[in-house]
Amino acid sequence: MSLLQTTTATVIGEPEVVEDGRAIELQPAWLALKAAATALQGLQAQDGSVSDGEDEARELVATIAAAIRALAPLFPHDAEYLAASIVDFERWAQGCFGVPDFLDSLVAFQPQRDRVDGLPHLVVFPMYTQNGSRNRFVEAVLCEVIWPEFIAELEQTYTNKLFVSLRLIDFTPGYDTNSAVLFPETVAMREIPSFTWGAIFQDREAARYRRVVAEASAITKLDLPTGAARMLDDQQLAEKTFVMWDIIHDRTHMRGDLPFDPFMIKQRMPFFLYSLEELRCDLTAFRESVGIQQRLQARMDASALRQAQEPELSGAELEMLEHAQLVQYAVIFDRIFRFAITGSRVRNYDGLGGQLLFAWLHQRGVLHWTDTALAFDWDEVPAAVVALADAIDRLYWESIDRPKVAHWLAAYELIRSVLTPNPASQWARGLSDEVLAGPPKGYTDAVLDDEFPLSMFFEALEKKMRGVIASTEGITGRDA
Repeated sequence: MSLLQTTTATVIGEPEVVEDGRAIELQPAWLALKAAATALQGLQAQDGSVSDGEDEARELVATIAAAIRALAPLFPHDAEYLAASIVDFERWAQGCFGVPDFLDSLVAFQPQRDRVDGLPHLVVFPMYTQNGSRNRFVEAVLCEVIWPEFIAELEQTYTNKLFVSLRLIDFTPGYDTNSAVLFPETVAMREIPSFTWGAIFQDREAARYRRVVAEASAITKLDLPTGAARMLDDQQLAEKTFVMWDIIHDRTHMRGDLPFDPFMIKQRMPFFLYSLEELRCDLTAFRESVGIQQRLQARMDASALRQAQEPELSGAELEMLEHAQLVQYAVIFDRIFRFAITGSRVRNYDGLGGQLLFAWLHQRGVLHWTDTALAFDWDEVPAAVVALADAIDRLYWESIDRPKVAHWLAAYELIRSVLTPNPASQWARGLSDEVLAGPPKGYTDAVLDDEFPLSMFFEALEKKMRGVIASTEGITGRDA
């Protein structure tokens, strides 16, 4: 018998409560669900519908529903969602497997309400996976919340009620990819509700970082600072660092002097605008971490001068102080070592942001590539990074008073003041009067896929790093 046949038979005859001491990912009900969802993907069209093999699809959906029902007692906090999921699956089958509509179960799923460290979730939706697949296939994910005490305290200041940090446990093929997010807008549904959460798999982010930075620092002969080196040896330390980085990054999309929709929804814009927005959010996380480190360290120093009997900082604050420094290392190394050379050269906005940060630091004399070795003047790095953040903030502030395309032109000038454009660039030579007087589409169409090609440094680094970057596809914290 196949795994699907074996696990299906087990689930159908099992009592509802399956908690038996085995890990969730080893429960027969989960194995049945995972196998059935994976098999169902082979019958689905890109929009999630099933036109051939309805009888088989009906059997698979019955297995999925039975498995969810069996697993539900392990997730009492998700009871409403899991019950609604079963209804959505059964309604989809009754409707002969047209384009799926899982709005009801999506609205019932509210993981942001229970941000408790280690709390598990079972997530099953027809959805596409960002940086994975554009197919709206049924995907199933087992995961758990990462929410240490110091993050709960940090969130009191950097309020972000929508943010959920997760760790992958097991998943169907859509997440055996580079996708590290779980966003409600990717789910198949009949209408768009108000979204109340967004989740990031921090264990995947941390694991990718550790593998890539370890290899890149060896290749570039970089002597890593002690804290940065500790992250390469400690997955949990890296995970917590990425949670702190992303909780500040995520809220920044909605804050500041923004001349446009913060998420640029349904806007067709030159890809370098997305580069600056994502970099702005990362550099804000860097800037805020510098401020947190300075404030908490000042309190520590004042306590030492007073020879206080009790420590000035709580345990959560001590951990926050430690991770504030680590966030700074993570932003720099993830941006310049992973982002800059990951993915294709087709409108790679994260890649462009990594190139921009590297070149900015190099041109300000705080990053050195000399005698084929990389080095940083770490005492000078924070001010240089904050200066780039200031430049982007200034661009945004000024652009509130500019027409949209004038903002695009100003943003391009900021980037080209640091990076060399493609020699074939129409933007670099100057757009024609026809384009300048025409609709925004003309501006966007004139942008090359690789408007700012890799520098010689990154060309050489990419060739040496290609294998290790490819090896991070599908990685989790358990693989690191």
